[in-house]
Amino acid sequence: MNLKKKLIVIFCLFSFFTEFAQENQPAILVFTKTAAFRHKSIPAGINYFTSLQKETNWKIDFSEDGNDFTQKNLKNYNVIVFLNTSGNILNENQKKAFQKYIGNGNGFVGIHAASDTEKEWPWFTNMVGATFKDHPKVQNATLLIDKTTEHPAIIHLEEKVVFKDEWYNFLKPVAKHVNVLALLDESSYKGKKMNTKNHPITWHHHYDGGRVFYTGLGHTKDSYLDIRFQKMIKGGILWAANLQQIKQPSTKKWTPLFEDDYTKNWDVFIGAPHKTIKGLENVDPNSNGKNAVPLGLNNDPKNVFVFKKENSENILHISGEIYGALTSKQEFENYHLKLQFKWEEKVWEPRLLRERDSGILYHCYGPYTTFWNVWMSSQEFQVQEGDLGDYYGLGGTLINIPSEKKDGEKEFSYTKNGTLHPFSSLQRLPPNHANKGFDNEKPHGEWNTLELICFEGTSLHVVNGKVVMALYNSKFQNAEGEIEPLTKGRIQIQSEAAEVFYKNIQIKSIKKLPRKFRKQL
Repeated sequence: MNLKKKLIVIFCLFSFFTEFAQENQPAILVFTKTAAFRHKSIPAGINYFTSLQKETNWKIDFSEDGNDFTQKNLKNYNVIVFLNTSGNILNENQKKAFQKYIGNGNGFVGIHAASDTEKEWPWFTNMVGATFKDHPKVQNATLLIDKTTEHPAIIHLEEKVVFKDEWYNFLKPVAKHVNVLALLDESSYKGKKMNTKNHPITWHHHYDGGRVFYTGLGHTKDSYLDIRFQKMIKGGILWAANLQQIKQPSTKKWTPLFEDDYTKNWDVFIGAPHKTIKGLENVDPNSNGKNAVPLGLNNDPKNVFVFKKENSENILHISGEIYGALTSKQEFENYHLKLQFKWEEKVWEPRLLRERDSGILYHCYGPYTTFWNVWMSSQEFQVQEGDLGDYYGLGGTLINIPSEKKDGEKEFSYTKNGTLHPFSSLQRLPPNHANKGFDNEKPHGEWNTLELICFEGTSLHVVNGKVVMALYNSKFQNAEGEIEPLTKGRIQIQSEAAEVFYKNIQIKSIKKLPRKFRKQL
């Protein structure tokens, strides 16, 4: 190879690895606009991020201009940091751009006074997870760290650690949908308190499609010189950018997801009440259960989702009265999910004369309201009388299924050795639905065991020990219209106008498809 060709090869390799490195690191917008109290520590925070930029070569830009919040500009970043912002700092168009940005799967990191920002904007305050009320004077306090998640923001900290900061109290208890990483020990400091043993000060969560990390630390200039705090912010950014993950379930034993306190693992999202629903105020008289305003996150006044204890078992009762979703707080990838369910008797509008229906949605992503104003974009393991194990794609997903359409039939059905056909929720053709290969459902009122096995884009729908459908090459359409692999996401269990019970839901990570089920393919 002559010198010219060698140089071309070297240049191409350099370009490839440079592009790969850029794609696998955060692109950050640090926003410091204030319309209320302005922290004197903001310059110290900027200095920290400037040093971080030099240390990591990450793309980090700084702004105090709300005009930077346009859909076009925000596409340049996968994490936005609100560094001690305060007050109402975005206009309506800027809010819409920011909300779209989060819905597209991007990250948000809020530091200290981020919770003192846009306090009249419910979507934002729910995204952050709490709203600032007041604080005592700056002083030392003990933080209790939950290391069980192995979250990159707190993995370096001991279980008890002392920081000096300004300790925020919040207007209301911190939202149920957050995952607490650090609790503030109120017995360790003096002054104004929330007077509770449960005073979160640092947390993370998935919200409306995005990844959110917040810490109440960061008031003082010295905070940004503290290596422990620096590592917390860096870890929070890496998680928000989807570049570092929290601990997944064990591969050796099952992890139960229905525990005494279900809020540890699950949120509830309730859709729009049908116009026939009684006992609620302001029900839209024109609502068909899809086209009206949803009740929203963890707002379940009709108790559609109720956990109860029966014969020492934790059981989920879904009334079905309003469309809704029990939504896992965490994302899962490469896993084996197992649960039991049985039908009960009640059915509701708009499905009084149709088969009883529910469903397990997996690889869920994006806003809560993508499909019918109540469910996320996802792949679906259908749970419907007579159709247990069917596939549906919701809100931008695609998949391939070995299947055939027999003479005289309108729909494709799974066939073990069939042609690998595409199925898509992006348009009518190809369709977004395929039938199971065969019926293995037990009679009405009996418990059925369902298993969902997902590994590197392949998924198996298993009903009472039998693979009734195998699916391959799970994908989705991203915000730019490009098709990408879809191998992880949250899990949703549907309420869809029928009464149903679930129990014994458990999960474990896998390194390959279990042999027991591979033999059925």
